[in-house]
Amino acid sequence: MDLFEYISEKKGNSESPLASRMRPNKIDEIVGQEHILGKDKLLYRAILADKLQSLIFYGPPGTGKTTIAKVIAGSTKAHFIVLNATTSGKADIVKAVEDAKVQRSMTGKKTIIFIDEIHRFNKAQQDALLPYTEDGTIVLIGATTENPYFEVNRALISRSLVFELLPLGTEDTKKIIKEAVYNKERGLGSYAMDITEEAMNYLAVSTSGDARSALNAIELAAMTTERSTDGMIHLTREVLKECVQKKVLNYDKDGDNHYDIISAFIKSMRGSDQNATAHYLARMIEAGEDPKFIARRIAICASEDVGNADPQALILATNAMLAVERIGMPEGRIILSQAALYVACAPKSNASYLAINRAIEDIRTKNIGMVPGHLRDSHYNGAKDMGHGVGYLYAHDYPHHFVKQQYLPDKLEGTLYYEPTEEGYEKEIKKLLNERKGSKSL
Repeated sequence: MDLFEYISEKKGNSESPLASRMRPNKIDEIVGQEHILGKDKLLYRAILADKLQSLIFYGPPGTGKTTIAKVIAGSTKAHFIVLNATTSGKADIVKAVEDAKVQRSMTGKKTIIFIDEIHRFNKAQQDALLPYTEDGTIVLIGATTENPYFEVNRALISRSLVFELLPLGTEDTKKIIKEAVYNKERGLGSYAMDITEEAMNYLAVSTSGDARSALNAIELAAMTTERSTDGMIHLTREVLKECVQKKVLNYDKDGDNHYDIISAFIKSMRGSDQNATAHYLARMIEAGEDPKFIARRIAICASEDVGNADPQALILATNAMLAVERIGMPEGRIILSQAALYVACAPKSNASYLAINRAIEDIRTKNIGMVPGHLRDSHYNGAKDMGHGVGYLYAHDYPHHFVKQQYLPDKLEGTLYYEPTEEGYEKEIKKLLNERKGSKSL
């Protein structure tokens, strides 16, 4: 029996992929997600008791969102309707709601509507669900790979419990892999194949907790690998490496994980952790992030978090932006690395950042007054008659090119915005400002 015949015999469905056949049917068969499906957890108890309210499952691909929904479908006494937001529209929602009303009036059953990829519904489509979740006509279960707090109607969120599903751990993924290879009922156990421990470890790590990707790789390997002289198909690391091709990265350039990683990257530079900086930079590069986006964030950090503690950081970061734009990838990764690591290792000061924020806050909230007369423009006829520029002291006419005079408006005189730290070059700036403060000139 070859693999295609074997698959064909399973439930008479020759098109059913391994990932579909291996999907758990009972809640206790689900691997991982103990933080929401442990026996003492709310969701576990609610599924067993068939007492569900509207739910949103949120997490990366292959973590079990659809699996949990199918387990609920198999264990509930409620009428269960499945929609996919990529192919369904408002008319499908209306039809599903009408079915729910019929079920409630004729059988007394509640209706659960599962909507996969719910974030793909537009606002009007999501709004169409609101009144029926509110009055109990339907119980909504939505699944999304995007952060629902960004992508799902706030009113729906407020009527639902949100559960985040996490990527499976290595041991959980290995458990699923082993079951797929050796299970004779749903897996490939009757197909005379085995897998090495090294291969399982490689596949579990390279698929980054995505069970579906791991199962797809096993299925591809089984279909394309010749049997050995002993009649077995041996799944080795080398065999699976060709089927996985490239490590699956949990990264969506428009999604929540994108913001998590760039946030970690910036905070690592700010926190002076050069190793974490290199790690998150590598994750973005490998995921295909726009190098210009990365370069801009390095430049912002160079100014906001390094500032005048090392003015060279902004110069380097700005030049890195230009160089990456002109050179491109993959060589641009070296330039990004140099700039990011310089910023990470540089002394830190956010004094410039704080200074402009304090000044803007005063502009927005205080009566800031007029520009002092001696600082006003005097380069036109009649300016002097109005006192503009009269009494202005030209700094370069004085020792050290400095002279004391009022620069801030009267109402803000004496206000401190920029307060240099003791870090790096800013220590020298602070020393110079203190010398000027004690100057006897005028």
